[in-house]
Amino acid sequence: MTGVLIVCGAPIGEPRDASPRLAEVLATADVVAAEDTRRVRRLAHALGVTIGGRVTSCYDAVEGARAATLTEYLLAGQTVALITDAGMPAVSDPGFRVVAAAAAAGVPVTVVPGPSAVTAALAVSGLPSDRFTFEGFLPRRGGERRGRLRELAAERRTMVFLEAPHRLASSLTDLAAVFGTERAAVACRELTKTWEEVVRGDLGRLVAWATDGREIRGEFTLVVAGAAVGPRRLGFADLATSADRADASAARAPVAAGRAATGGSEPAVDGSPDGSGAAGPAEAADPLPEGADETSAVGQEPILGDLRPPGPPTAAELAAAVAHHEAAGLSRAEARRAVMDRFGVSRAAVYEALVVNRAGDEASRRSPGR
Repeated sequence: MTGVLIVCGAPIGEPRDASPRLAEVLATADVVAAEDTRRVRRLAHALGVTIGGRVTSCYDAVEGARAATLTEYLLAGQTVALITDAGMPAVSDPGFRVVAAAAAAGVPVTVVPGPSAVTAALAVSGLPSDRFTFEGFLPRRGGERRGRLRELAAERRTMVFLEAPHRLASSLTDLAAVFGTERAAVACRELTKTWEEVVRGDLGRLVAWATDGREIRGEFTLVVAGAAVGPRRLGFADLATSADRADASAARAPVAAGRAATGGSEPAVDGSPDGSGAAGPAEAADPLPEGADETSAVGQEPILGDLRPPGPPTAAELAAAVAHHEAAGLSRAEARRAVMDRFGVSRAAVYEALVVNRAGDEASRRSPGR
């Protein structure tokens, strides 16, 4: 009879967030495979239990070899608990290879769910969370990082990233350069810990916050709004209103279908033609915002992006965007490339805008009264 692999979620900061089941598993498992053996012992102590089984390390560099050994234990009928320093194993942490090896061997795999920095940050961000994508850590090298971000420039879903403190400023700068400084974003630091901090704003503000000379400490989870579905930009306060309108539209859809089925007459509140259903009266749909009609909310989603009118950008806008990216630390070439990506214009258009803007500045300096 084979054993069972138990994937255990660990607290992301506050030990009291641990599941009671986690304490039980740590105390009873035959083998505890931990990213850091010292930290798992400290966690067990905080939970008031003693690890009774064998404790073995399972960090990135040794996970491949450990996967084979742990699978042998499992096939021999032993229970193996897999745990990382914080959050869920295999989610930007060691564990994937162990789980894959156990599954391939036909060993049962179960889970003790636990805290997650990804969902915790998403929950407190105030950004749309009905659909999101987790992108993990961005590449360490600047060129590779910007390349990855360009691949995500058109992503409509909310994006969640993890970042180390020493790379936070450079990553935020690249995010602003590729996505635009006005893209809504949230930086979450040390969630559930003593120095928890949540900074909301747009990417431009977060860059300014991260580069104002403060000492950046702690691990960060970044939540960034998806790409715009139109030329307008909504702030945090407008996101809830937009979501409410979408919910109201969805609630009215069955009513519209009922009208079509009954030749235009109103269906009964319980959905039956004569109102005799036993389910009782249905809840009324939320009213539309004042001044809106039934079709105005259909298909509405939170709209985020550049705060500028429709149409091609002006030379002044392009030149100002280049100057902003240079001020944020990008080279002239990187700033031009970022503006090309942001506005969807050619290299020639950016060069022409810079020439026109420079000529205008020189003319202004030569004019009387200056």
